[in-house]
Order: sequence, then structure tokens, then C-alpha cells
Amino acid sequence: MNKIEEIAAAIETGKAKIIAELVQSAIDAGEDPMEILNLGMVSAMTIIGERFSRGEAFVPEMLIAARTMKKGVEALKPHLAKDATSAYGAAVIGTVQGDMHDIGKNLVAMMIESAGFEVIDLEVDVSLERFVEAIRAHDNVKIVALSTLLTTTMPAMKNIVAGLNQLENRDSFRIMVGGAPITEDFARQIGADGYSADAAAAATLAKTLAGSGAI
Repeated sequence: MNKIEEIAAAIETGKAKIIAELVQSAIDAGEDPMEILNLGMVSAMTIIGERFSRGEAFVPEMLIAARTMKKGVEALKPHLAKDATSAYGAAVIGTVQGDMHDIGKNLVAMMIESAGFEVIDLEVDVSLERFVEAIRAHDNVKIVALSTLLTTTMPAMKNIVAGLNQLENRDSFRIMVGGAPITEDFARQIGADGYSADAAAAATLAKTLAGSGAI
């Protein structure tokens, strides 16, 4: 097993305590930092995401793997070009106003970051105004991701999407939504650009939307 394969295996198995050491060992051995990122880290998270989608991995495993990758990226960052870990631009994410749940949102945030986005996490109970402020405060926002776990906050999600759709720079970003009560039909009805059923699908969707020719 080579150095990059060791990093990938550590992420897949959630060995957060040794990931920084493995990254440094790979750097010391002359491995290219971008190959460490893409072949060692991103590919490992893609595999975990695919296993999750097939029901072969579960939320705890996803969280552990994502946290391991996050530590690995932190160790790798000094060796990367400034924008190498945000190749797709920025993604603003938050749980909508009235909902204090964050586990699903946190997992999506980590998966999107693993996919190559700079993530601006607004946490929970996020109003339209806070989403708008974040969009205006950060350059190159390509994705705005809204999450909710409650049926009672679905109207809040609808109102936030409606407000975002009125922004003068609406063509510069895409809106994606998700959460336990959300469906693809609901996402379409409220004017969102995309819906994802789980965190792995969210990362794939974010890349697809950000890479579309329209933005």
C-alpha cells in the first residue's frame, strides 16, 4: 500500500488520530499535494458516500470519515495552493429559521467541503436575512443549501427560497434543499434548483449545480 492509499484507507476507517501524521509522511516522501487531496481524500469520501447510498454505511461512519478528512485537509492546507480546497467556489449552508437540528446539516456541510467547496456554515435557526448577508459577504458563492428536519418549518424554507429568488444576483448561485420531510416535488414547487435525499447525494448535486454552464 502506497502513501496515498494509506491516507485513503485511514479516512475510510476513520483513523483521525493518525491522519495528520500520514499526510506529513506522504509530503515528506514527495507525493504531490493535489494528488493526496484528490486521490487520497476526496476519492475515499466518494467511496464512503457510495456505501452510504447503498445502505452499507451509516451516519456515524460518515461523520467519523468526514471528520478524519477534515483533519487531513488541515494538515495538507499549508502545502496546497490557496484556492485548491475550494475549487468549486463557496457554499452557504444552514438549517432554516425555527429548526434547531444540526446533525444532518453538519454531515452535508462536511461532505460538500470534502467535494471541493469553501463552506460557510450559518448553523441553525437561520433567517432569510442571514442567508442574504452571507451571500453578499462572501465572493464566489455558487451554492446555497437549506436544511430542515421538521414539517413545521417547511413554510420557512419556502419563504427563504422565495426571498433568495428575488435577489439581483440570483443567476450567480444555485439553491439546494434537503431534510427528512423534504421531497423533490416540494423542492420544485418552492423554486429550489435541486434536492438531495442524503449527504452523499448532496455533495454530488452541489458539484453538478456549481459546474453547470448557467453559473
